[in-house]
Amino acid sequence: MIAALAWRNIWRQPIRTALSMVGMGFAAMLLVFMLSFEFGSYDTIKTGMLRISDGFGQIQPKGYKDDPAIDKVIEEPTALMADLAGVGAVTASSARDMAFVLLARGNLSFAAAVTGIDPVQENRITVVSSYVKQGRALRAGDRDAIILGDGLARNLGVKLGDRITLLGSARDGSVAADVLRLVGIFKSNIPEMDRQVAQIPLARFNETFQMNGAVNTVALSGRTLRDITAASGRLRRIAARHGLVYLDWAQLQPAIKQGIALDLSTAMTMYATLIFVVVFIILNTLYMSVLERTREFGVLLAIGMKPRQIGRMVWMEIIFLSLVGTGIGVVLGMILTGWFQVHGISFQGLQEVYAQFGLPSRIYPHMTPFRVLFGPLVMLAAVVLLAVIPYRRVLGLKPVSAMGAGG
Repeated sequence: MIAALAWRNIWRQPIRTALSMVGMGFAAMLLVFMLSFEFGSYDTIKTGMLRISDGFGQIQPKGYKDDPAIDKVIEEPTALMADLAGVGAVTASSARDMAFVLLARGNLSFAAAVTGIDPVQENRITVVSSYVKQGRALRAGDRDAIILGDGLARNLGVKLGDRITLLGSARDGSVAADVLRLVGIFKSNIPEMDRQVAQIPLARFNETFQMNGAVNTVALSGRTLRDITAASGRLRRIAARHGLVYLDWAQLQPAIKQGIALDLSTAMTMYATLIFVVVFIILNTLYMSVLERTREFGVLLAIGMKPRQIGRMVWMEIIFLSLVGTGIGVVLGMILTGWFQVHGISFQGLQEVYAQFGLPSRIYPHMTPFRVLFGPLVMLAAVVLLAVIPYRRVLGLKPVSAMGAGG
């Protein structure tokens, strides 16, 4: 009976009820969209940055991240990659070698980080091959091929087909020397990468640097970054079984993690402010409604209704109002977010800035149950919790004084 009375009562003032629902619905819609867009953009940033060169995760020798020496190796990469193939979240794994060398052409020489890669597997993990603007990317079966960043190629004064001399230190401490033919020049729009990075076939690197089949790292990828993150525990156990360590995206790119944390703290402050303002506007309206109905409550008390029953009725009115308003907002927020999830959001004039971080020109929000429900549920819970204020007001009413109050 109390629930039926509460539902009837909220429609006694249809305009006020509708305005309150519109306020809560609009706030809920904004929260659904903004949280989905916020976290969706974080997913895009993380995925874009990791797919440039790192992969979604890496297995390395202990201490390699802090001191990437060529003699810190994975002795049996084939066995390790066979174990990784048994992890459902992992769709690709690629062995890599890396050394710091001098590249020379004629009288010009520049320091570079040269990476030995398996072209087939690497293309399933990173997007460097898509950055090749002149010539071609490395292919399976290449022997003496090399590709350079366009800044490095410009500094060396080389063009496609030129021979480039490589000098470095091999794994055993001897001199590693080779002559390679330039087959491609890539441009990532990331200055540090374009000035310093070169790639050669993994087999050639293995011969030149006396690796004897060992590699420095194994990078891996999955259908989504979330899949790999969810499998982190199993990947760490596999790495430990081989005497190695697994690094997740946050360890590979700590600057991204810190940037996201900073941005998220600012965004959450804004969302909390929005919820605070909406909740107190709604509660103020409802409290004024309770004050206007003091004489009505006095009559109900006089005919035998208990104060707690009236209080519960008022509380249920607030709950019904909040549920309907928030529910409408969540539905509208999902429709709005769903449209942009398909079509994306493009910020004109920022495409070049995005390209420097490996990001697409359009950002897509992404809905999950948490992103859709978290903000509206916090707002709903705040309204229901703070409804104790009008509830306590009703508990303190006396029949005679309440009926004598102005209505």
